[in-house]
Amino acid sequence: MLPPRRLRPFSAATATLALACSSAAHAATTSTTGNASATVLAGAASTAASTSGQGGGATTTTAATARTTGTSTTTPPADMQPDADGVLSDHRYDHTTVTASPMNALRQSVGLSRMPHDAMHTPQNINVVPQVLMQQQNVKSLDEALKNVPGITASVGEGEGGMAGDQFLIRGFQSQNDIYENGLRDFGVYTRDSFDYDHVSVIKGPSSEVFGNGTTGGAINIVTKTPHLGNAYQANFSGGSGSYYRGTLDINQQLTDSIAFRLTGMGNENNVVGRDYIYSHRWGIAPSIAFGLGKKVSFVLEYFHQNDNRIPDYGVPVVYKPGQAIGRPVTEYGVRRTNWYGTTYDQDNSSDDMITGRLTAHVIPILTLYNDMRGGIFHRYFSASQEACSSMAAGTAAYNNNLINGSVPSATCNSDFFSANPASAQVARNGGVGGPEPYRQSDWSIQDVFSGVARFKTGRFRHEVIGGFDIEYVTDHRQNYAYGSNRTSTSLLNPSMYVPGLVLGNCNQYPDRLVNISGVGKKCYKDSDALDVGFFLSDQVWLTDSLSIKAGFRWDNWNSHYSATGGNTAKYPDVHYGQDETTINPSVSVMYTPRSNLMVYFNWSQSTTPLSMYVTNSSEPMNAKNQSAAPERSSLYEIGAKYSAFHDRIGMTAALFRLDKSNSIQTDPTTGDISATSDQERNQGLELSISGTLLPNWMFYGTYALYDPTITKAGSTSSKQGGQIQYVPHNQATAWTSYEIAPRRPWNMTVGGGLTWRQGVWLDQANTARAPATVEFDAMVSHRFNNHWRVAMNAYNLDNRLNYGSLFSNRVTPSIGRSFLFNVSAQY
Repeated sequence: MLPPRRLRPFSAATATLALACSSAAHAATTSTTGNASATVLAGAASTAASTSGQGGGATTTTAATARTTGTSTTTPPADMQPDADGVLSDHRYDHTTVTASPMNALRQSVGLSRMPHDAMHTPQNINVVPQVLMQQQNVKSLDEALKNVPGITASVGEGEGGMAGDQFLIRGFQSQNDIYENGLRDFGVYTRDSFDYDHVSVIKGPSSEVFGNGTTGGAINIVTKTPHLGNAYQANFSGGSGSYYRGTLDINQQLTDSIAFRLTGMGNENNVVGRDYIYSHRWGIAPSIAFGLGKKVSFVLEYFHQNDNRIPDYGVPVVYKPGQAIGRPVTEYGVRRTNWYGTTYDQDNSSDDMITGRLTAHVIPILTLYNDMRGGIFHRYFSASQEACSSMAAGTAAYNNNLINGSVPSATCNSDFFSANPASAQVARNGGVGGPEPYRQSDWSIQDVFSGVARFKTGRFRHEVIGGFDIEYVTDHRQNYAYGSNRTSTSLLNPSMYVPGLVLGNCNQYPDRLVNISGVGKKCYKDSDALDVGFFLSDQVWLTDSLSIKAGFRWDNWNSHYSATGGNTAKYPDVHYGQDETTINPSVSVMYTPRSNLMVYFNWSQSTTPLSMYVTNSSEPMNAKNQSAAPERSSLYEIGAKYSAFHDRIGMTAALFRLDKSNSIQTDPTTGDISATSDQERNQGLELSISGTLLPNWMFYGTYALYDPTITKAGSTSSKQGGQIQYVPHNQATAWTSYEIAPRRPWNMTVGGGLTWRQGVWLDQANTARAPATVEFDAMVSHRFNNHWRVAMNAYNLDNRLNYGSLFSNRVTPSIGRSFLFNVSAQY
């Protein structure tokens, strides 16, 4: 038997010193060709000088994609000359030296070889969270970075087995399989720390032609810190509210004229302000080495490890006040936001290791080849209590699962809470089917993406052809545990984590106490694997200097298996399911680029999501009914414009889109079953963004989204015809600004602040439960003692508003309360 786990004390233990930190932005400069005006150069010098004291001021960068945009100079030189990358190209389309603000998201790379251009010249709406923004906000996780992106929602674990970690939705559609790192899929289920991030890109809309199956709402691509020429050393320490202690270190050492080594790392220990008993104790390290820097052939080898011991937070339940048809979080009726309904057994321990190799070879002047490979091993022990506050009908399975010594106090929780004696309300911790039950998970995965980018001419037409293949394999093994008895209910108003007499054992000790899942049974072991083989090809053709068309497709074969074995096999026979899907996903784009800093585009693309994609991050990916279900399919229609103004100091985007999804995949909040429905959904709207240096020393980053999310066909009883898609707000906006006072003076100071706003959202497809709007005000102030030392103070949720971060259909998780974080950093 496993002994009950004791919660760690909330002492201000010193955090493990970290080894990672944000790197300084490095400007890439190239020679100016054609008639680069003196005005541009003067503007570059002026802007760089005016903002250099702000921890990443304006930098002179290269519009690396200008050669493919159709921008021409007045007098073209010889037809074919080597460009800055060593590739022969028409010099009329070569580089132009520009001055880019580090806050201008349009000049950031997307971060993968299959999308070789920056956000400015990629015909799809892309939100980039730049390094300077993450530094000013003191971002510590992927979740915090994505708060700057409209259309991103975090969801909590679901159903039997439960899943926590990073579970994001983009434009209201699940993207738990759509998190990438440097263009390779990150299969792990864990909460990602940001210590090794350079910047984060969110590619909106279906992108299966690039990434493969998935990406219904979009893809999240993390660009990591990698070695560079020159030496740089940085360390910082943070401490503040909630017993928060964090240290990071970032070391870059040049070894030869073309080899460099980099080491980043982190140690972090914190509680959560506004939530009882929730903490995270984690550390990570990410060494990397690069060979051939500045050469035609280069290779980067990276290793990543993160270890995390945290308490999972399933939040607070949604309740229904008598006489009202709309459910709301119980905290909206006066219950304390700090209430946590778990037990001493609850924990989420994860260990994640990835090794990545990335090869780049300019093999011939017109052809560049890439090979990116990753292997990953992920281990996790997860145990959580899923609260439920309901008025259940006598005799139902959920009702019986909440029996306590023959009585049913938790089954009448909702009605008791709104009675004359609300203190009698008891909340269940077993979930709707007696779970979730603890489990131990072990995964490993491997992926290899080989691609080539060829730039050449056929007659008067220029081409950029991108093609290659992608092979990935992932396997998941789980061992379930079981409690010897039901976890007793606890007070809704004053919960206790202690459950006297509760014993946790392995599945062989209590085989009949395992959760009974429809189509699976009460099983001890659950094993899944999936193999995806894909081929992709696209061609961008310039019809004129300014007008180009890009068309491409990807072919995938997705083969997956799922088995549930062990337990009482006489009563519940072992089951084995499989699914084999072949999909083709096309995309077509039309781009008009009259100048290198302006693009108007139209994009149409499709994506597919086989139900069995959720191998590592779904508790029940398949059953007898849905193993033959058709994949979810989505189509995007988008027209947009991107403009980088004032010598790339400010980037602006606007996009109108329509996203249609059929055969919608849903997750049952009670059982965790993934199932395909005949629902059809449509999200359409407008997205705007502006980022950069508005005036000398004044940076700004802002986004706005207006959505019309509609269930156009309710193919299931749990959906409302014409209703609003769950988790998608009608309006959402973010803003962050900072201003540096007296730069390079002893009394210098940088002040900044921002707003995150999300309109209220429906929590279910039936539109019967709703979470209120989120409004959060944050601020920062910093001071530089010299070129090396900086102190800063960040404040979060200044008005201590009760917001809700992670959402699910019958519960929500309160966001952090008012908190302050002090930071000191050194950079040499």
